[in-house]
Amino acid sequence: MPKLLRTLALLATLVPGVARSQALTSLSSVYVGYSSRKTSAKPTGELKARLDSIDQQLSAANRIGRTGEVRRLLAKGNAILSGKTWTDSAEFANSLLLRTDRVVVESQRPYTVRLEQLYTPSVELTHSLTVRAGLVARAAGAPPTDPVTIVKAVPRIHGVSRDLRESPQLIEFDLHDVPDGRYAVAVEVMDSTRSLGIATLQVVLRKGIDETVNHLEAEAKSAPEALRAEILYPVDRMRNVNLGKLELRTLDVDKDFANAEAVIAAVKEKKDPFAGRTGDIKRHYALESAMELMPYHLYVPTTYASSRAYPLIIALHGLGGTEDVFFDSYGKTLPPLAEKHGYIVAAPLGYRVDGQYGWGLGTPPEDPKTMNTQKLSEDDVMQVLALARKLYNVDPNRIYLMGHSMGAIGTWRIAAKYPDSWAAVAPFSGYGAPATVEKMRSIPEFVVHGDADPTVNVAGSRTMVAAMKSLGVDVTYIEVPNGNH
Repeated sequence: MPKLLRTLALLATLVPGVARSQALTSLSSVYVGYSSRKTSAKPTGELKARLDSIDQQLSAANRIGRTGEVRRLLAKGNAILSGKTWTDSAEFANSLLLRTDRVVVESQRPYTVRLEQLYTPSVELTHSLTVRAGLVARAAGAPPTDPVTIVKAVPRIHGVSRDLRESPQLIEFDLHDVPDGRYAVAVEVMDSTRSLGIATLQVVLRKGIDETVNHLEAEAKSAPEALRAEILYPVDRMRNVNLGKLELRTLDVDKDFANAEAVIAAVKEKKDPFAGRTGDIKRHYALESAMELMPYHLYVPTTYASSRAYPLIIALHGLGGTEDVFFDSYGKTLPPLAEKHGYIVAAPLGYRVDGQYGWGLGTPPEDPKTMNTQKLSEDDVMQVLALARKLYNVDPNRIYLMGHSMGAIGTWRIAAKYPDSWAAVAPFSGYGAPATVEKMRSIPEFVVHGDADPTVNVAGSRTMVAAMKSLGVDVTYIEVPNGNH
């Protein structure tokens, strides 16, 4: 294998800040990560002055909607916080990204990606560039620092434009002989012998995926209406991932398509695969206001019997999380507690990983896209609540709402907007609008926050709790000494 390609494979695993998916990590998540690092660093002197300057530029770029410039500034800020020198080359490297029409790829067809730039870097380039590219893979379960294997290489491309915003570079792959699986497309940009940066794109290869889609769509037509979303979910989710609306990590190609096939098999036997099921359950439904199929995650205690009513907790994940967070993270403690104490848990996605669960009460966001996303996020939560009550015998007097971080913020927004829905609420590490406390003064609250939280300042909870106490709200507040986010 040529030495340069080995270098490409290694750099794809080691160069920071170049891994990009079809859907970029939400800007909110990047912003929160930067703010948390800055708070933890407690910058002073020259470092603080440099970061203050970046913050002023961020404010200006946000005001006029230049999101590419926002991402450039955040990358610069993160580099500075890491003690790295922000050079023209670093700026160029962070501008690179790959886009394509598919990240779930039919391997039997020619595949094309586009090398582009998020913003125009300031580096001076005196002649055209060259590109070398390959499809790479890492052994299953291997740590991120392990070398990768080049599965398919593309001949070096010469005469590449210095301005990849105006003239994206197309790169074609023949993948017909590559086995199904997860891979990364890695593309290195060269100025003569100097590497200017690497862009990577995570993809999944699946032979016959188009035929699978046609099969699921055909079978869904004859399935009971209540089960059609279960069959069509991976098709709908894959399309949205390919369109760049959702990150690839929100779709498990093997698992989600296999689950759809299992539902089809049950339908053919005239069975409802969810009837009588308890324990950990993934479900899907059509969110009509979004014209999209949404996932939600349930835990139903094994002691469940429809003859009696059970308490229900709606759990809202934090920024960047999914409906699976309360099942896979936080020490995986929530499902065992639900089993032990006999309550049902329902966790919605909230439409998007950064949906914010609505805007609560007051003035909606000015940006129409943000306003629509937040509305759909709220719709998803309330629809999952309605579905859980429809599917299970839920005690209407014991329905609870909890959330962490963005989910805590959403808890206070939704509780204030729908105060009659909740027997109690439990926001952790969040903040709210004290003016809304009056709307939910009849709801008991259990609030937790760490006093050293670098992501959401503890003042957010302290202010809400103070407003509750002034109105006589039944509130229990636990502030964790030296507690982080």
